[in-house]
Amino acid sequence: MKVLIITYYWPPAGGSGVQRWLKFVKYLQGFGIEPIVYTVDNPSYALQDESLIDEVPNNIEVLRQPIWEPNNLLGKKKQTSAGFLSANPSFTGKILQYVRANYFIPDARKFWIKPSVKFLSNYIENNKVDVVITTGPPHSMHLIGLELKKKLNVKWISDFRDPWTEIDYFHQLPLTKKAIAKHHKHEQEVLRNSDAVLVVGKTMKDKYKSFNNNIHVVTNGFDRSLNQEKSILDKKFSITHIGLMNDDRNPKILWKVLNEIISKNKEFKDDFILKLIGKVSSGCMDSIKEFQLNSNVEIIDYVPHEKVQEYQKKSQVLLLALNDVPSAKGIITGKIFEYLIAKRPILAIAPIDGDLSEIISETNSGKVIDFDDEIGLKTTILEMYKQYKVGDLNVNSIGVEKFHRKALTEELSKIVKNL
Repeated sequence: MKVLIITYYWPPAGGSGVQRWLKFVKYLQGFGIEPIVYTVDNPSYALQDESLIDEVPNNIEVLRQPIWEPNNLLGKKKQTSAGFLSANPSFTGKILQYVRANYFIPDARKFWIKPSVKFLSNYIENNKVDVVITTGPPHSMHLIGLELKKKLNVKWISDFRDPWTEIDYFHQLPLTKKAIAKHHKHEQEVLRNSDAVLVVGKTMKDKYKSFNNNIHVVTNGFDRSLNQEKSILDKKFSITHIGLMNDDRNPKILWKVLNEIISKNKEFKDDFILKLIGKVSSGCMDSIKEFQLNSNVEIIDYVPHEKVQEYQKKSQVLLLALNDVPSAKGIITGKIFEYLIAKRPILAIAPIDGDLSEIISETNSGKVIDFDDEIGLKTTILEMYKQYKVGDLNVNSIGVEKFHRKALTEELSKIVKNL
């Protein structure tokens, strides 16, 4: 059985966007499915990780076609955020944001749709393909699948790594009513015409089930052995955040609580280190400075994926800070699964009734604090610090194995074969 996977992100792309389908492709052949990957020939990736190229199976076919992207024309520089909003745009910046939001729907990769449909129509007519799979964002990938469905009546699965109109930054875009309506129209047309829909969480499934009755939750996961040697932990009381920390994800409640603890507890101040590994926005840096935390903060720029795990395993506490946005309940950041395998206590600032909280609760892997619960956050940090001081800061997580990429690929293979 052969599946054609249409994805913008593919090695050497770095960051979270590439991980999901790179890992599925890695394991699909073990479940009787031969993947064919269709991706861009000349991508403009914000992050690159050459080490991921080694994870692509040598015997799979990778089709590449050039793409024209208007980003350089519009003055957009490479960046790490999925969105393109800046906290304080100039007048010119506001104009460019408006143009990008309203004239490049669903996104700036829309110009790849027509040439891709033409190329892939020819390929499918001359080669065996049982199922087409599109993964977004960018959601223009789904419009390629939609056109192939209409033109060739292929079996088609749309995979939503993130939601479309419910994505965390959508409400901040300078969209006209006409543009918003167009996004919703495209999204619903994709959902209604897909033979199956994949989502990463229950909240997203609930949002989409009125448009399609064949929706499956297949989460992201981890791809390392559960039986790892224990690392030597950081000597200091380290709280580590790995990944992009943009203005939307700026946990001011944490900075405030840490400032209060440090100002009253010199021993904590001497023991404590906050490690931010990845890109940190200027807004976050301003907040850290405002709350006088600079001397306790270590910032490490982007590091390759295989090195990230070492930081995770050594940290006393692993920090997750979700975007405080209307769609927060449905956000399941990919790093949660990497955190699970590290087997260190997780401290998450997120909705206590959201999808992320459910995962942390069912795996007994940490503590979730709501966005405005200062008392709960301070109590939790001090309790973790107390356990650290007596050498008893540990976590006994359970049921983690179901999030291994191989187990998740087995779930995916059943969905594909059932079509």
